[in-house]
Amino acid sequence: MTPPTAVLLVDDHILVRRGFRRLLEDDPGIVVVGEASSAEEAVTLSAELAPKVILMDYALPGMNGIAAMREILARSPSVAVLILSMHSEAALVQRALEAGARGYLLKSATDLDLPDAVRRAAAGRRVLDPKLARAATAHAELTRELSARETEVLQLICEGLSNRDIANRLSLSVNTVAVHRANIMTALGVHKTAELVVYAIQHGLVNLK
Repeated sequence: MTPPTAVLLVDDHILVRRGFRRLLEDDPGIVVVGEASSAEEAVTLSAELAPKVILMDYALPGMNGIAAMREILARSPSVAVLILSMHSEAALVQRALEAGARGYLLKSATDLDLPDAVRRAAAGRRVLDPKLARAATAHAELTRELSARETEVLQLICEGLSNRDIANRLSLSVNTVAVHRANIMTALGVHKTAELVVYAIQHGLVNLK
């Protein structure tokens, strides 16, 4: 007989953990082996309990869920981590997947089938809400439109630096920066700096400080 899938729940809200535990333990093929309320506790319990799947909230006290996931996967690369979050920003979804998440689910999804998500993750399958899948793909395509240097220039533009300031920061000529700026605007389909900044922020193309 196949042993039940061991799951670790990670969320700083005890009522959320209780709700998820009830949903999961209604399935005889799943057992919740532990609960953590912080990223640090999640790292410790993952090493002690060796779960097959970890349901991890993104927003946790201390380091966030993605940082905790990186630590966990460095020690236990076979564990499947599903990020559960209220945040649906494409950049965040993409960042989680690139960091090694097996999937990304929204807590607010009305059709969320948590036991099925756990089974699919345990079987090695990617688990992603269809809306998030479209957003992550769009973000990846946008990012691929820009070279590494253009992404660097875009970041500095959004930080408010002028072409001359960017040129000095990156050891480029002002004309080269101007060409990069023009190429970025063409790639993203915008025509003014203000529109460029708004677009970059909305689509998660830059890191806000």
